[in-house]
Amino acid sequence: MITLIVNGATRQLPKSVSVSTLIDEMGLSGKRIALERNGDIVPHSTFASQQLEDGDKLEIVVAVGGG
Repeated sequence: MITLIVNGATRQLPKSVSVSTLIDEMGLSGKRIALERNGDIVPHSTFASQQLEDGDKLEIVVAVGGG
């Protein structure tokens, strides 16, 4: 079991997953998002290869269109 902080809320997962798997599980696939992990911006090109670890702090921002 790993524990993450996502946008200030605690989230527990049964095992370590990739950033892209977490995005899928949160229903954010296909959306324009920016993600910060432990204070560092995570490039979209590395979402599939970056494994989340116990204690990671994530901030996820979804771009909203309009005008």
